[in-house]
Amino acid sequence: MKERAKLRRALTASSLRVNPEKLPEKPVLDVFGLLRRVFTYARPYAGMRNWLVAMVLLRACLLPAKAWAVGAIINGPISAADPAGIAWATAGFVVLIVATQVGFHFRSRLVLDLGEAVIHDMRRDLFRHLLRLKMSYFDRTKAGRIIGRMTSDLDAVRLGVQDIVFTSLVGVGQVVITAILMLWYDWVLFSIVVAMGPVVWKLNTYFKRRITEQQRQGPESFSRVTAALTESVHGIRVTQGFVRQEVNADFFRDLVTDHSRYSVGAGHISAVFLPLLELNSQFFIALLVVVGGYRAIDPNIARPVGDIVQFFFLANLFFDPIRSLANQYNNALTAMVGAERVFSLLDTKPDWEDADDAEDLPAVAGRVEFCDLTFGYDRARPVLHGINFVAEPGQTVALVGHTGSGKTSIINLISKLYLPTSGRLLIDGRDILKVSSDSLHRRMGMVHQHSYLFEGTVMDNVRFARPDASSRDVIECVRRLDCLDLVEALPQGFRTPVGEGGRNLSVGQRQIVSFARAMMADPRILILDEATSAIDAMTEGRVQRALERLLQGRTSFVVAHRLSTIRRADQILVLRHGRIVERGRHDELVAAGNIYSELHRHFSGIDAYPLDAG
Repeated sequence: MKERAKLRRALTASSLRVNPEKLPEKPVLDVFGLLRRVFTYARPYAGMRNWLVAMVLLRACLLPAKAWAVGAIINGPISAADPAGIAWATAGFVVLIVATQVGFHFRSRLVLDLGEAVIHDMRRDLFRHLLRLKMSYFDRTKAGRIIGRMTSDLDAVRLGVQDIVFTSLVGVGQVVITAILMLWYDWVLFSIVVAMGPVVWKLNTYFKRRITEQQRQGPESFSRVTAALTESVHGIRVTQGFVRQEVNADFFRDLVTDHSRYSVGAGHISAVFLPLLELNSQFFIALLVVVGGYRAIDPNIARPVGDIVQFFFLANLFFDPIRSLANQYNNALTAMVGAERVFSLLDTKPDWEDADDAEDLPAVAGRVEFCDLTFGYDRARPVLHGINFVAEPGQTVALVGHTGSGKTSIINLISKLYLPTSGRLLIDGRDILKVSSDSLHRRMGMVHQHSYLFEGTVMDNVRFARPDASSRDVIECVRRLDCLDLVEALPQGFRTPVGEGGRNLSVGQRQIVSFARAMMADPRILILDEATSAIDAMTEGRVQRALERLLQGRTSFVVAHRLSTIRRADQILVLRHGRIVERGRHDELVAAGNIYSELHRHFSGIDAYPLDAG
């Protein structure tokens, strides 16, 4: 228990907790700039937006009009003791109230529709942008942070559009119109109201800075919570297998506590700010009562009682939006911080893009050539050094080496998921930098050791490579792989739901589906990244025979850890520390008595074990 507590404290101090004093200072939140950018998404809905603005202005006028009507009724028919006038005035007041509520109804509907339309388009653009980012971005960014942008941050922006912006505009319009009416009625009493302005401004300036910092840190801490949750769900087997439930629960508790600290901090600041603002408003109301009462009874002034009543109604209408706006201040800041984070992601440029003069790759034979190529995920730390080799059309090239030797980096470069640091990579004599990525990928097929299947049926996942393929095409593709009976043996055959990530299928079944998906693309260049590692020996033999037929005339790169997978390769490249240290066919390398021969001798009797084990 003591060791676990010590480990938890160490990890918490180093990685889970964030000391705000050590965070880089961020620029002041550009609220108006963010609002302007959010509302660029309202341009396609200009008609809806314009009607909404009209409803906002109407409601901002109708609320002060009700206060004016009360004073007019008191000064008019009530003071004149006119029953008929009172009845007509009451009827008119009821009409005013109904008009106010009808306007409120349509404003609410329009603001909800516009807010949902804006967030729909923002989420669409964000997802589309994510798909354009390169693999290096996803290598350095936790999934929880990305999910946080798509969920909590966009939901905060939705709240800002639907419940804050237009409600605040109503409040601002109400304050302005009420101020004009109060100035017209009695400038002396209005001067008391104006005296509140500097006090409100000082309070707002002081608390804005403190609340903004808390609101900025809150979403960031929530991203860490989301990342930890995602990691825990994906790694639940490992967690339970090593009996780490309690330790991981303690880690998560610390993350939640860290997040709560920011939420509670913002709440504590608001708990001071709002009562101070309320007290200030009530103080000015009391002062208005004293001064207004004196002006009503002073014979030199003798303001009508109806005017004083009107003014007090208007004063309440003036102060209520101020209190409401202050009450919404936290939510507004949360919405703007969410918008800031969303636009920060939208403004993230891909680490590289196709050259302006990049051309689509025409039908290719599949010749791949590495010319003195060097590569590093960090340019200062290369992982491949001076790679030179040629894969002729139709050849199978096997990549062999210890973990970290550079096998995966080579296939990542062929796939143009990354760009060389120096040197050249040629496809049919064309520099890969001058070839558009999409056209290259259309002529490639890939099968990974842990291939991902998407939600849907087996048929859907095989068809993923060619959406226009018919059911007959899919069945024929699987038949050519000599795996039709394996798929038909599934509970619902090709209509079997694979589940999230393919969890309804065994590992071997997922690999069969992934193999069929790659073959469906009819690729000229095929990459198999330890693709047969999860397939039993009987199934592998069937797939191997199918590959001999299907890969004829195609260039294939095989990262394998079974001898049976690479024995027939036209060329075997043995890598060590990012360099090619041996090359040749299987028999040649075994006879040479070097690294490959040693690996072969060590594992020739246990073919199921990894060839690249150290």
